[in-house]
Amino acid sequence: MSEKLDAETVREWGRRYSNWGRWGDDDELGTLNLITPERVLAACALPRRGKIISCALPFDQNGPQSGFAGRHNPIHIMLADGGDALAGAQDFLPGGFRYADDAVHMPLQCGTQWDALAHVFYDEKMYNNRDIRLVTSTGARANSIDKMKNGVVGRGVLLDLPRFRRVSWLENGTPILPDELDACAESEGVAVESGDVVLVRTGMMTRCLEQRSWEGYCGGHAPGLSIHCARWLYEREVAAVATDTWGLEVLPNETPDCFQPLHMISLRNTGVLFGEIFHLDDLAEACAEDGNYAFLFSAPPLPITGAVGSPINPLAIK
Repeated sequence: MSEKLDAETVREWGRRYSNWGRWGDDDELGTLNLITPERVLAACALPRRGKIISCALPFDQNGPQSGFAGRHNPIHIMLADGGDALAGAQDFLPGGFRYADDAVHMPLQCGTQWDALAHVFYDEKMYNNRDIRLVTSTGARANSIDKMKNGVVGRGVLLDLPRFRRVSWLENGTPILPDELDACAESEGVAVESGDVVLVRTGMMTRCLEQRSWEGYCGGHAPGLSIHCARWLYEREVAAVATDTWGLEVLPNETPDCFQPLHMISLRNTGVLFGEIFHLDDLAEACAEDGNYAFLFSAPPLPITGAVGSPINPLAIK
């Protein structure tokens, strides 16, 4: 832990924990390659109760977005409703048939979501040595989220840090270190295995919902994974990792001259799928109730062509 943490550290650890070329020069899935058919079949045998738990925050105007980084909460509008039918606007349809239609406008990263491997880059490169010029105003021509449309389905593991620490939530700025992830898993009687989707609960969303305030949630000080977790994610062969925070990693960042260093290492170089703004409270209660912190997990992204992220409704099946 005494190693200096700066932008050069990020570049060095990026080289050290790189999966570029591991699954071929054409690979656009990253660590999702670790969710093999055998791992999927094993995960399908996990449920015992038939209980399905959503890990999504509602997509509505009460979400956490404040305009930071240009993101706003979903805007839901009706294209046709009951009033249109009553006003006769649909009288051209025979037999009394009437209908309602609607639409939504939202940034793809405004709620519970996955970051695509085209979402983060530095030194003009993104995952698997691809040029960032492949990401243009029309979308990403490589590493886009639609390449992952057949995932993410596999074994999920919840690491409930507040319950492990016996607190309601972790305080802002609290870094979560690899040793604590291992200790939390051991206390829960679960082991993180190759190809797992690891959900890390910090309790930050719990606090925001309880206090009815999203102040500081987007881009402000937050608990989260330490940059030291880059090695842990690489060596444990984690397929995807997600938290209940805006940016997954601890804020302020541990690198004074580098923003979101864990994204830069683990997403860009290791190819780990990152998830953010997950609502993990219901899952945490269910896991504590039956003492089982591993489950079948399903959260495929929307196959939005060229997108660098996707809203999702992650499901844990116990």
